[in-house]
Amino acid sequence: MASLMQSEPEKEKKPVGIRFLERIKGSKLSYKAYQAIVLIVTFLAYASYHAARKTTSIVKSALDPQSPDTGVNSLLLRFTSFRSSGQGQEQENGGWAPFNGPNGTVLLGEIDVAFLAVYAFGMYFAGHLGDRMNLRIFLTVGMVGTGLFTSLFGVGYWANVHSFYYFLIMQMLAGLFQSSGWPSVVAVVGNWFNKKKRGLIMGIWNAHTSVGNITGSLIAAAMLRYGWGWSFVVPGVGIALIGLVNFAFLPVNPEMVGAERDEDVDSSSEKIGDSLSVPLLLSSSDSETDDKKRAVGFLEAWRIPGVAPFALCLFFAKLVAYTFLYWLPFYVSHTAIEGEYLSDETAGNLSTMFDVGGVVGGIMAGYISDRIGARAITAASFMYCSIPALFFYRSYGHVSLLANASLMFLTGMLVNGPYALITTAVSADLGTHSSLKGNSRALATVTAIIDGTGSVGAAVGPLLTGYISSRSSWTAVFTMLMGAAFVAGLLLTRLVMAEVAAKIAESRPSESECRAPVDHQGHVLDV
Repeated sequence: MASLMQSEPEKEKKPVGIRFLERIKGSKLSYKAYQAIVLIVTFLAYASYHAARKTTSIVKSALDPQSPDTGVNSLLLRFTSFRSSGQGQEQENGGWAPFNGPNGTVLLGEIDVAFLAVYAFGMYFAGHLGDRMNLRIFLTVGMVGTGLFTSLFGVGYWANVHSFYYFLIMQMLAGLFQSSGWPSVVAVVGNWFNKKKRGLIMGIWNAHTSVGNITGSLIAAAMLRYGWGWSFVVPGVGIALIGLVNFAFLPVNPEMVGAERDEDVDSSSEKIGDSLSVPLLLSSSDSETDDKKRAVGFLEAWRIPGVAPFALCLFFAKLVAYTFLYWLPFYVSHTAIEGEYLSDETAGNLSTMFDVGGVVGGIMAGYISDRIGARAITAASFMYCSIPALFFYRSYGHVSLLANASLMFLTGMLVNGPYALITTAVSADLGTHSSLKGNSRALATVTAIIDGTGSVGAAVGPLLTGYISSRSSWTAVFTMLMGAAFVAGLLLTRLVMAEVAAKIAESRPSESECRAPVDHQGHVLDV
């Protein structure tokens, strides 16, 4: 009777979709079934976040159809009044006021940095809240709010809105709600998977970023022919609907649904994250936490070994990745390839090759880091290799469509590989670090710290790109990106050295193995 009374509240905590599936099956779902649901639902959730986020980069060229023949500064020559009439239609000179003015590129850069600044700022609070409340509800609110304000940005097309501050505010509010996404999904996945194959599993799972970017690019590019407003409304409605799916089906942790771990799922006697204590510097205090359920504080999370260097590395890695996310379609449409300029739609479709490369890079980085047991070495190696890739893409991307697509794929693979690794497996590893003594209520906070710091870099990159490209050249932009990639790798030097030292120590035979056998008189025996 007592067990029955205890099971009822537990059952009520289960999402309605889970209860529906169990009713159809006629029994409880297995642990692996729950894991599959978690991966699918969180994959769709964050893919929809990126699909909604990607639309701005595709629509840039429609809002600011800069003449590809003369460059950004030549907009002064063709600037006309943006007070011309036309309900919900583009201006006669092309574009959409105020973005088709002489400083249109700069305004678009400011829109990006406003979104990302609020996103980064909100991320720190989102992680703090996520470890203290129901992640399923928290994530749902974030997705529905993101869909609402993304759609309202597009509504400006039909409402004939030409106020810069309207679009600025819509993007800032969308950024605020989007900040709930990443800490939530990583925390949920971290609750269901141990460290053994986390790099590979999360590397594959992290394809949601590129899948979302590709989907968002294709949808936004296809909708442009009907009016740029649709490029925002369709992804906005999509993320809101997937948010409802998340609410119905997402099990936050095994305890919520009363799931029992399979023997082969978590058979290792090693505590999750313990093996990180050597490669990621030294473990912190060995004192036990009295209350394992106490959420870890913000400053406590910063002190977890490895959090600070990986967070700072991600600042520069994400600066590079998000510059491509927001500006690549614009750059492609305004760069002559084989002597011709591509249409906005074609440029948007071509830019998806960067994200296809990102899928491969994320899986490769996760697999390699699992195999060699060294996250920092893997991430730093990818960042250093991305420098020549960036140089070759800028120098030879204009030769042909094939060369552009191939070099774009390679660049995406090397840029997004470490970005994916750090924001997934590394964040989950550090959120379950041995110094936490089994306390899992640090996952969202640690993830938010790392990705929030990275998002500050993501805000700086597009902003600098807007100013540098308009006042100097795209060559200067790529020089900035190569410098950022170098610094990102450099910041992991201490962790790389620790991992190398650990590998060398593992490879050395023990003293007993090296000592030659001797007889009872101390003479060396022939073996």
